[in-house]
Amino acid sequence: MAIEVNGKTLETDEEGYLVNLADWTEDAGAIIATTENIDMTENHWEVVNFLREYYDEYQIAPAVRVLTKAIGKKLGPEKGNSKYLYELFPYGPAKQACKIAGLPKPTGCV
Repeated sequence: MAIEVNGKTLETDEEGYLVNLADWTEDAGAIIATTENIDMTENHWEVVNFLREYYDEYQIAPAVRVLTKAIGKKLGPEKGNSKYLYELFPYGPAKQACKIAGLPKPTGCV
């Protein structure tokens, strides 16, 4: 599978995750978000950028519990809770946000 971003074809796996992390750009994230029926807002990008920084640091995509706690620490308790994150990413904050962030599927996600 693949997505088109600015005339460039980016390879994705069968679930729509980017195969090559280096292919990711904000435009790619926006296109993936569209395929997920998500209208990206500043709050969505905040989570996506947080995930990318987390991945850069730890080389792993956080599971939702870790994500919730880490976001709470960085962005405050009103954002570090699953209700808020599920409102942004209804199909699972870790799974869906990682896909939009161009990261591999988090471990423990089905």
